[in-house]
Amino acid sequence: TSTSASASSTCGNNGVSTMIGTPRRKATRLSSNGKGGVAKQSPSKAKRQVKKTPSPKRKIKTGGATSSGIKRSSPSKQSPRNSPTRKKAVKNDINSLRICSADLANIAPENMWVDMNVPPEELRPSATLTTGQSFSWLVVEHDDDDNDETKVGVAEEEEHKTFSAWGVHDAKEWVGPLGNRVISIRETPNTTLYRVLHGPTDGVDEYLRDYFQLDTPLGPLYEQWSERDGRLGRIASVIPGVRILRQDPTECLFSFICSSNNNVPRITKMLAAFRETYGEFMMELPCRSAVEDDLKNGDSAEPSLCHDNTSREIYSFPTLEALRAATDASLREMGLGYRASYIVATRDHLLELGGEEHLHSLRDVKDANAVQEKLIEFKGVGRKVADCVALFSLDQIEAIPVDTHVWHIACREYDPSLGEVKSLTPTVYKRVGELFRSRFPSHAGWAHSLLFVAELPSFRGVLPTDIVSQMDEWREQERAKKVAEKEAKAARSSTND
Repeated sequence: TSTSASASSTCGNNGVSTMIGTPRRKATRLSSNGKGGVAKQSPSKAKRQVKKTPSPKRKIKTGGATSSGIKRSSPSKQSPRNSPTRKKAVKNDINSLRICSADLANIAPENMWVDMNVPPEELRPSATLTTGQSFSWLVVEHDDDDNDETKVGVAEEEEHKTFSAWGVHDAKEWVGPLGNRVISIRETPNTTLYRVLHGPTDGVDEYLRDYFQLDTPLGPLYEQWSERDGRLGRIASVIPGVRILRQDPTECLFSFICSSNNNVPRITKMLAAFRETYGEFMMELPCRSAVEDDLKNGDSAEPSLCHDNTSREIYSFPTLEALRAATDASLREMGLGYRASYIVATRDHLLELGGEEHLHSLRDVKDANAVQEKLIEFKGVGRKVADCVALFSLDQIEAIPVDTHVWHIACREYDPSLGEVKSLTPTVYKRVGELFRSRFPSHAGWAHSLLFVAELPSFRGVLPTDIVSQMDEWREQERAKKVAEKEAKAARSSTND
């Protein structure tokens, strides 16, 4: 398309390799003095081959020299305790650490950004990576003084801001482990880029095409769905590029068991500990700690970032073989709670069925309901978790995970009588799924995900105002209805007494 051609020529002038149509050549980066050169990785990283037996407790490394060779600031350089400008660091759990693009630029600088040559209509990572499909992608923040040459079209990007499900900071870059690699993904106004921070660089193009399922054209699907649902059509015009990831089935299964009755920050922290304990060490990412004003003037300031040499270790997702070492006690110690027994039981049952090959074989089953029935045999896997695993890793394009958001869509837009249902029985669950499948005959699970993304608070700013108002009014009606039901129940109880 003309969009792709434009993106290719623009990025090509900014030191970005292209995935399609351009021969791959080894690129060199100019150093600060203008001379060509390729930076080498730290010898300490290259030598680290043996992973020590990890502790179930999640550890945050601070102080000393990091992999980038930067040392912690001397205490004598910190602000005095009674200084009015003194700031205090926010507690260093993994969700308070921030990853900055300028810091990542120092890692594997010989690996240039590669243009995937995919237009916004076909892929927007901001509406795909951190919207509930995967919990391994970390948002990368940009400094105000970041002069990275790949940040093309900044003015245009400011005019068309979208919001990540992780907040209203309009994330445009992410980093995460994929198999035996650590990869950065960057969204620009015209295309999507990637850069390998760790692991082999060969075969990444094909790997990411499969991961994002780029061989399935999204534009025609958007058109088909829009013809059958005018409201979806209006949403599609402002939230392009929502794709379904094709994840590793084993990783997806255990990740969504951990997601049960949980929130995203806690799931992320839980899975980080899970990876550290049973996965393989890959690399350290330099991080910064959030700091907040320590002033007593009543003003509420946004937390800023400080360079305190905090780092975050990145581990691969554990193999099923590695999980043989997991026990209920060790999993509970790392914070999984009652889910620990589900992990152990699912591991044992999966091994009995033939291991990872059993999950991969479900990709060949052409009936989403049949795959759901197979997956709910695992302890801790209900119908919603089963459909998440089926849709996000097992090629079940018609699977419809039904959670609160999807339930609201079904009741509000397609069948108001569902509002009278008291519980989500298997029959009702299937009924909700059929509402979506009958309306969207092709890739119903993908269509459902676009509508799901629109329900997330972080995307309110890009939706038409009347659609937002409709959502708010319906929620208020539902809230009032529940209050009335509660009061009526209390009145009946009082009368019986």
